Amino acid sequence: MSGFFGGLTSYGDVGFSRFIRKVFLSSMGLDDVDLDRPLIGIADTSSGYVTCHREMPQLVEAIRRGVLEAGGLPIVFPTASLPEIMMNPTSMYLRNLMAMETEELIRTQPMDGVVLVGGCDKTVPAQLMAGISAGIPFMQVVAGPMMPGRWQGEKVGACTDCRAAWSDFRGGRIDEAAIAEIAPALAPTGGTCTVMGTASTMACISETLGFAVSGSATASAPTGERLAIGTKTGRAIVTAVANNLVPSKILTKSSFVNAATVLGAIGGSTNAVIHLLAIARRAGIDFTLDDIGAASAAVPVLVNCKPSGTGYMDDFHADGGVPQLLLRIREHLDLDAKTMQGGTWRTNLESVAPKVLTGGLREYDNPILAEGGIRVLRGNLAPNGGVIKVSAATPALFKHEGRAVVFESVDDLMLRIDDPDLDVDKDSVLVLRNAGPYAAGMPEAGALPIPMKLAQQGVRDMVRISDARMSGTAFGTVVLHIAPEAAVGGPLAAVRTGDLIRLDVANNSLELLVSDDEIANRLAGHKKASFLPDTSWSAVFKATVLQAWQGADLDASRLENK
Repeated sequence: MSGFFGGLTSYGDVGFSRFIRKVFLSSMGLDDVDLDRPLIGIADTSSGYVTCHREMPQLVEAIRRGVLEAGGLPIVFPTASLPEIMMNPTSMYLRNLMAMETEELIRTQPMDGVVLVGGCDKTVPAQLMAGISAGIPFMQVVAGPMMPGRWQGEKVGACTDCRAAWSDFRGGRIDEAAIAEIAPALAPTGGTCTVMGTASTMACISETLGFAVSGSATASAPTGERLAIGTKTGRAIVTAVANNLVPSKILTKSSFVNAATVLGAIGGSTNAVIHLLAIARRAGIDFTLDDIGAASAAVPVLVNCKPSGTGYMDDFHADGGVPQLLLRIREHLDLDAKTMQGGTWRTNLESVAPKVLTGGLREYDNPILAEGGIRVLRGNLAPNGGVIKVSAATPALFKHEGRAVVFESVDDLMLRIDDPDLDVDKDSVLVLRNAGPYAAGMPEAGALPIPMKLAQQGVRDMVRISDARMSGTAFGTVVLHIAPEAAVGGPLAAVRTGDLIRLDVANNSLELLVSDDEIANRLAGHKKASFLPDTSWSAVFKATVLQAWQGADLDASRLENK
């Protein structure tokens, strides 16, 4: 433990560095008793732009209280925050920047341990990447899901119901008055989306990896229980510092396989695939897209939460959340995986008694889906893989052959998707390209809207493929993360409108029904293309970003080798 006198500012005189730091610490009212305590940083992502972090100031205060109760000294510091719905072109474009900034703040400011407080989609993985790279004891507290609202006597919540309502509006099934009326009911409180979107998925994964207090992923943001979780975390991080529980002491490949298994069992967000790969890469663990596919497919979907089920996060929480889920899939897990609370999942689960379930979680022999939510596809369109969330897709489309309708970019999609003259029918395969990491920062544009004229005919789902992502709250037969992306010369760049594409989920296959020679001819002379803004970060991002199957992390060695 080094407290406030670790990582001294460089003045060329160690004694002066300590003296001047103590001078300014006295201006904060800190005395020698304070300075002799373990120093715990609290990384706060509160922001007026991040609506789901509305309750975070009280949560941070609860964490502070827990640190003080355990004998530590808490210091709150701000970091970048990534408001999913407020950022252009996409918060994913800045995930690596936030991870880099957070890591550097942990490394360069004195602290013996740190609590990372996030929530909105990309903040949680960015913080996990940063904490693992920084290498000191850390724990994470998520904002927690919002509470659902009610509309026309039914429970509703962001953001799967947002998408369903908008689809109904586009299809003429509800009118302007109805869409205006439902809007405020969809997000009635602070907190992250109340379905199994990316934020809730990553909260479950953080808990499974061992960085969040057991049972913490699912409690609603506005509740006293969420504040109590903050206090427990504050106490726990002081103990972790005393025991020098650094990330490298708890993480193994089994930790990540467990997380991927939970991803399958919760019917979680496809975004978690990208994030898990990046987080494992930061840990230096050989963990691949195929590992995720195998672990996810090996376990049934047991959580009844939209978009894979019909319920909401408060239903899952009422049935005990992640610990109760782990009890039911324990035969698929390595229970010797460690956590930052000390001990293993085996010891943690010894104190968890099975609950009588009420519908938010299913028993193993009564699943939502017999196989896990995420499948990995390969073929001549996706040599390095693509993913599909089968738990939120239409089974009738799992084996499908259709004519491609190609959109060259997100802008082209927005321009033409509702053109009444668009040559498309319900059996077509909608193709979006130049929306991958290098081209566009990988926006959540993969769940292409159903063309207006088809939506008005009652079409609710079509096969859609892209090198983009989609929101964890989205649904449909959507193949994502196709790698390599079109912009860097991947086979997706060779697709032409009218080509036949075959999807075969049972055989994990996605094929362009064009010969290899023809694909090679079409790709000859291809030039890299990016639609990102011309900024300093854009230059770094484009020079370093990896492909989806590598977690779309940054590879600093590319800059070092220039």
